Amino acid sequence: MMLTLVKPAFEDLWFKEKLMADEETMAYNARWGGTIPFPEDMWESWYESWVRNPGDNRYYRYLVNPDNEYVGEIAYHYDKLRDIYICDVIVLAQYRNRGYGTDALRQLCTVAKNNGISVLHDDIAADNPSYKLFLKNGFDIEYQNEDVVMVKRNL
Repeated sequence: MMLTLVKPAFEDLWFKEKLMADEETMAYNARWGGTIPFPEDMWESWYESWVRNPGDNRYYRYLVNPDNEYVGEIAYHYDKLRDIYICDVIVLAQYRNRGYGTDALRQLCTVAKNNGISVLHDDIAADNPSYKLFLKNGFDIEYQNEDVVMVKRNL
């Protein structure tokens, strides 16, 4: 493992704000508006539900490389509407193509399985080539259309 999973401290949410605001990193989200504002006035409620008291339905960690730099995030959450767990792997653009995405996805699958989750999904924009990372790491395409590629892995 190259990356260490770190539960972020509240005062380190500046990194999530940076990640969400980075245009190159968030280019995958262009179809849904690109960057995502995460101003400080949102931090407390977000932190409460994702980090302080996530329950069994949410998980969130920062990715830290061997140089002790924040390089991305992983997460999963239960989507009640679809009755599935959706996962999330984001690596800051400047740290891509170093194997971090694969390491992060493998660790996320292990954590989810250890937490009793049997299947993970992710809905990826159809024009986002990152779905290939998921396929390379044991996910299959459940369905796809012109908007989305839904990937799924039994853990």
